[in-house]
Amino acid sequence: MVGRSQDGWAHKWVALIAVLAALAAQPLAAQDETAKFATPLPAVELADGDSIVFLGDSITHQCLYTQYVEDFLYTRMPTKRLRLHNAGVGGAKAWDALERFEADVARYKPKYVTVLLGMNDGRYTPYNEEIFRTYHTDMTKVIEQIRAIGATPILMTPTMFDARAARMKPRHNRNPDSVELYNSVLAYYGAWLRERAAAGGYGFVDMYSPLNNITIAERKKDPSFTVIADAVHPGPAGQVIMACALINDIGLPKNVSNIRISRTGEDKVAPRVAGGKISDARFTEDGLVFTWHAKCLPWALPAEAELGAKLAKLGHRYSREALEIHGLPSGKYELQIDGEVVGVFSSAALEKHIELQANTKTPQYAQAAQVAALNKQRNEGPVRSLRNEWRVFQQFARVRAQAIAEPDNADAAKQLAGLEKRIDGIDQRVAEHEAKAKAIEDQIFKINQPTPRKYALKKVQ
Repeated sequence: MVGRSQDGWAHKWVALIAVLAALAAQPLAAQDETAKFATPLPAVELADGDSIVFLGDSITHQCLYTQYVEDFLYTRMPTKRLRLHNAGVGGAKAWDALERFEADVARYKPKYVTVLLGMNDGRYTPYNEEIFRTYHTDMTKVIEQIRAIGATPILMTPTMFDARAARMKPRHNRNPDSVELYNSVLAYYGAWLRERAAAGGYGFVDMYSPLNNITIAERKKDPSFTVIADAVHPGPAGQVIMACALINDIGLPKNVSNIRISRTGEDKVAPRVAGGKISDARFTEDGLVFTWHAKCLPWALPAEAELGAKLAKLGHRYSREALEIHGLPSGKYELQIDGEVVGVFSSAALEKHIELQANTKTPQYAQAAQVAALNKQRNEGPVRSLRNEWRVFQQFARVRAQAIAEPDNADAAKQLAGLEKRIDGIDQRVAEHEAKAKAIEDQIFKINQPTPRKYALKKVQ
């Protein structure tokens, strides 16, 4: 009896252990399933020589938000020679991007490819399932091709369609329903892209929300406000907002520098800094002197982008250059940098901190403005000329597809022959435009290197 009882308990323990093992395995299985989920790209990692391609339509072809992001990278990462390529073409849909992918994207061996497509893919009409499915299919192929060349896609929502701007400048061929509903179509496309980015572990940039949110906020003050006068293409102000969205959402470093100096016993200097190196710091009879060698420059933009910088609070959010001084006697102090007066500040303001990134009198801002001026020249000249070459190729690719689909279409065949002549020699012309763009960029990298600056605070009141 005792033996049989022990055997019974043994069987029960075996069964109990099996049940506990099964229960324990369930959360592990769930964890295994969770482990299969991709992690969206938290931030880009850029090294000297890395390539970024900005793939898109006419909004990229405008060479504005891309130019402003380039300005940021030239000044924020002056020791890294990145290869930055605009691959935008006016009127492009995802299908068009596929047609030129090898020569206009893959050839540049990108580490990251930002993708801004969808404005034209929706065809400026209320939501249509068949149209969306075409976009879905072609964008999926674009993503697959980016991954196939070893690059990481950074998917960006289409920008906003400004219905009010469209109503302020009505066009006879615009369907009123489309004007009312197209912005919601773009929101739907953007929401799908967000899901694709999350599921695939790609980068994601919300271009849509900042433009809409700032527009709504400004219309509380001015009902006619817009940064998209033609309803589709953001002007310089809107493109600054886009550049800020891109910089923010891909995790680029935002602050330029922070200098905090305190006075300790016997007038000694206690510095705490970020973004550079301080030397030769000492309190004087009437103030303070020190030498500052920053690692980078503030983000400066061309004059036409000033409104956008203000709307996006660009300086404080994306280019903060702070100076904080403790221990000065009460009064007002003149700040000189390299012997030039850049402002007069109270000791109270200096204790709280002042921000210099938007001070056009500082030599570092002047240096950054030179970078922006050269890059504007680069974009308005050879970069735009290069993009116009690909605009002709896009026409060619579309007509070629039509001629293949309609072999008896004499007009298509004639048009194709003319376009074949126009694209003849495109590789050579592209190379020439790129060489001119690189020559300007070489100049940029001669003037974008931070240098030691001598700071002096002198009491004036």
